Amino acid sequence: MNFELTIIIPVYNEEGNLERVHDEMNIFLKIAKKKTKILFVNDGSKDNSQSLIEKISTNNEEFTYISFEKNCGLSAAVKAGFDYADTPWVGYIDADLQTAPEDFNILIDLTPEYDLVTGVRSNRKDSFIKNMSSTIANGIRRAFTDDGMDDTGCPLKIIRTDMAKKIPMFNGLHRFLPAMILLQNGKIKQTPVRHFPRVAGESKFNLWNRLLGPLQDCFAYLWMKKKYINYRVAKQG
Repeated sequence: MNFELTIIIPVYNEEGNLERVHDEMNIFLKIAKKKTKILFVNDGSKDNSQSLIEKISTNNEEFTYISFEKNCGLSAAVKAGFDYADTPWVGYIDADLQTAPEDFNILIDLTPEYDLVTGVRSNRKDSFIKNMSSTIANGIRRAFTDDGMDDTGCPLKIIRTDMAKKIPMFNGLHRFLPAMILLQNGKIKQTPVRHFPRVAGESKFNLWNRLLGPLQDCFAYLWMKKKYINYRVAKQG
C-alpha cells in the first residue's frame, strides 16, 4: 500500500489508553488527508502494553510496532520511529491522546510549504504547575534557539522524513525538533490544535525534567549548532 505518512506513537506503560488509541486512530485513518499508517514504539513498558500492541497490530494492517529491550526514554522512541519510517512524511503523537489525531489534517494542510509543522496546544487542560513550568521551559529554549516556536513540547508534529532522519538525536532533543530542522535550512510552522485532559495513565514528566532538564539540553543544542555539518551536493559524476 502506498502510504504517505507514518505516525509514531511512543508507549511507556499506557495499557489504560491503548484501546482508546486504537479506536481514535482508526477514525483518523478513514479521514486522513495523506494515506497513513501507525508505528507503535514500545519503550520498555512493564505493564500489559506490549500484548495490547501486538493484538492491535495483528488485526490491522495499518498498525505496526517495534519494542525496545528496556526503557530508553522519549527521545530514543522518537528517533527509532524516524529510523524505521519508510514514508515521505513522519508524524508523532502521545499515547495519552491529550491531542486529537484528527488535528493531523490541520498540520497536513501546511506541508506543501513547510518541512515541519507542529501544533500549539490551545486552552491547555493541564495543572497550573505543569502549564507554568512548560511556559518557562519554552521561554528558555526559545531564547537559546531563536526558533520562534511557542510550544515545542506539543505532542503533535509532522516532519519530512528525509530531514527527520538527519537529526542527530540525544536525550531531550525531542524538544528541539523545529530548531534542528532550521539547522538543515528547512521551513517550520506552528498552528493551534486542541488539547484535552489525560483520562488514563500517568504523566512521565515532573518539575525536574520540565525545567532543569531542558535547560541542560539547551547547552547541548548550542554545542551541536556550532558543530553541525550541513551540505548540499551540486553535481555528481
